[in-house]
Amino acid sequence: VNEGIAQGPFETGIQMEAPNPSSTGLFINGSRETGQDVRVGNVTAALAVANIVKTSLGPVGLDKMLVDDIGDVLITNDGATILKSLEVEHPAARVLVDLANLQDQEVGDGTTSVVIIASELLRRGNDLVKNGIHPTTIISGYRTALKAAVSYIKKEMVVNVADLGDEHLINAAKTSMSSKIIGKESDFFARMAVDAVKSVKMNATQADLAGYEAMSEGPTAIASAKKQRSKYPLSAIHILKAHGKSSTESHLIDGGFAINAMRAAQGMPTFVEGAPDSPVKIAMLDMNLQRHRMGMGVQVIVKDPAEIENIKRREMDITKERIRKIIDAGARVVLTTKGVDDLCMKYFVEAGIICARRCNREDLKRLAKATGGKVVTTLADMEGNETFDGECLGACDSVREVRIGDGEMLYVYGCAGHGASTIVLRGANEYMLDEMDRALHDSLCVVKRMLESNTLVPGGGAAEAGLSVHLDDYANTIKTREQMVIQEYADALLVIPKTLSVNAAKDSSELVAKLRSVHARGQHSEDPDDAGLKFTGLDLVEGVIRDNLAAGVVEPAISKIKSLRFATEAAITILRIDDRITLNPNQGQ
Repeated sequence: VNEGIAQGPFETGIQMEAPNPSSTGLFINGSRETGQDVRVGNVTAALAVANIVKTSLGPVGLDKMLVDDIGDVLITNDGATILKSLEVEHPAARVLVDLANLQDQEVGDGTTSVVIIASELLRRGNDLVKNGIHPTTIISGYRTALKAAVSYIKKEMVVNVADLGDEHLINAAKTSMSSKIIGKESDFFARMAVDAVKSVKMNATQADLAGYEAMSEGPTAIASAKKQRSKYPLSAIHILKAHGKSSTESHLIDGGFAINAMRAAQGMPTFVEGAPDSPVKIAMLDMNLQRHRMGMGVQVIVKDPAEIENIKRREMDITKERIRKIIDAGARVVLTTKGVDDLCMKYFVEAGIICARRCNREDLKRLAKATGGKVVTTLADMEGNETFDGECLGACDSVREVRIGDGEMLYVYGCAGHGASTIVLRGANEYMLDEMDRALHDSLCVVKRMLESNTLVPGGGAAEAGLSVHLDDYANTIKTREQMVIQEYADALLVIPKTLSVNAAKDSSELVAKLRSVHARGQHSEDPDDAGLKFTGLDLVEGVIRDNLAAGVVEPAISKIKSLRFATEAAITILRIDDRITLNPNQGQ
């Protein structure tokens, strides 16, 4: 049995031979791999996956071009996107892919670094097993090291920013997008990301507060729970992509909404404006506005040919009555996910109403939330009659059709419901727009996490170097065999500053040595002036070390803590495996 890692569109070419099935001692139709063989195979597979994303880490990381089996091209340096696109078959390597997806869902950023740390912990754990340390000791040591690392981050590295100013939020967003395609325009996009997240602010519910406390796991959560906390649902931020112009001509519609649809007929007005006391009402429908037709299989036997005309007229009248009910309810804009035929269009044009057809259902749901309306799927009421409830209408200040690139979009201004914003991205081509979308999503997640948790840590390898020095000292206080394991954990964390330096074409050994010495001085010195040395990280442009907190290279504390937790758990999961049984496929299949 040959187990490849990533067979399919993206081959990485690692093959492993399983032992002879007859020697397994099992009466099964398959093969068995045990002990060190399976561990080496798992670690090799995990390292191969990590090496794919390693060069994309940091502000000077490189991009990957992924070509699938039908020739579609994807250019990105987002770790989760790269690993999701690989068809990984090896079960241990798949754990790392799931790990990156988990980090992406939980935090939104740090997907590359979490995979790199997990693979380094695996490599060092495997070396310890070869040196005679039992896997159980390694697992226990890793858990002890993780506990000490998280407690040190919370105690020493975390900076509490009670009421976060825009400056810290913008710095965190810039740090997140520094490695992406929009890194050069990070000032522009960071401000846009912060404004977009703040515009969807809502009061947190009791369940949200419980989640924040579990997330922060410290006194900061309890102290801040006394005052009103807020939540920032990213689903309320709508991102639209339009070809043309440069990326810096992207814009945010604050408190507004853009929908990728155009007027169904040229006779309709291009804009509708409301008065201060009477807002523009929007009807959002998930149903056909076409001439009513009999259902499939319905037969009507007509004896008098004149009745045929009456049937046709009644079919037209049914739709006319439906439209009349929508118009009478006060709707001045009608959006539907289905079709609108010419007959129905005539009534809308006569009433001076903007109507758009074939709208995206998800967009309509978002618009309904933003305008305080509801998506209507049927006009039938409980009595069996057809009525249109005016409460289902959304409200806004004005609706305007705007030409963007090659097509038109409907802009909805002054939405009356919960906060909603739309970011319209402009760019040269599809690949660039997709990568901008991914980069912006990461930055939005970072800003959301910082606003919700109110804590940050310095970036650029500062946290990892500080932890490495602290864990080295902590290991010396342990009197059991776990001491070696904790020292290896401390060294494994240095893979982040080392990889950052290598990707920036700098001397990694020298930079990491300088970084460790500065952190050691900061942790061991009793001089209060040296207390700020714990924020020292790498400047990858100049190739020197600097105070990254002052330089504005920061990230949410939850991102760092969760990535350490996830990476350690993934490494432990794979190290626990000492037996693999692979069943042969059935001959009949």
